[in-house]
Amino acid sequence: MATLLRKIGLIRLHNRDTEDPKHHHNHRGGGGGGPQSALVPAARQQHCTQVRSRRLMKELQDIARLSDRFISVELVDESLFDWNVKLHQVDKDSVLWQDMKETNTEFILLNLTFPDNFPFSPPFMRVLSPRLENGYVLDGGAICMELLTPRGWSSAYTVEAVMRQFAASLVKGQGRICRKAGKSKKSFSRKEAEATFKSLVKTHEKYGWVTPPVSDG
Repeated sequence: MATLLRKIGLIRLHNRDTEDPKHHHNHRGGGGGGPQSALVPAARQQHCTQVRSRRLMKELQDIARLSDRFISVELVDESLFDWNVKLHQVDKDSVLWQDMKETNTEFILLNLTFPDNFPFSPPFMRVLSPRLENGYVLDGGAICMELLTPRGWSSAYTVEAVMRQFAASLVKGQGRICRKAGKSKKSFSRKEAEATFKSLVKTHEKYGWVTPPVSDG
């Protein structure tokens, strides 16, 4: 996976947006008690909010400037921390791309929500539509990708890079648009996606990550 991300070309951002605030504050003032120690959590929270907002604003600007219109973003209820992302392109030699053409599917819609300590923790990402089969997309629209877990995440990963990895995983996992009667109309559920993702993370932490194969990075 790391190899694939290097091929994609992760965008490295300024140190202030990739340095964990826990480390930032641990270097100050030598620790211990005292009146100032009570202020540290509030200051840390304020710092996290500023970093998260600044980082996401930069990411939105970078995505808007993409020349290939690979993805586009709409804010959910005008919240900077809740995105609907349209994936407009996958490998044009893939069966998934053929499915998209045959079903007049212009994009794959995903939802990304960013936690308070983003970019030091990953966003929660799930597929909204269309209903997909395989491609490492699981119940509820949950996505089986190690880089979306705290263990696999790096603050240097950008939304664009994550989406390119997801597009590659969809094709590698032979993802298809579901066309089964009844099932294809059933909506993905956030609650089901969260439960599925929590379960798969627990399983992979116990047995290791074997999808995609380690040989693929």
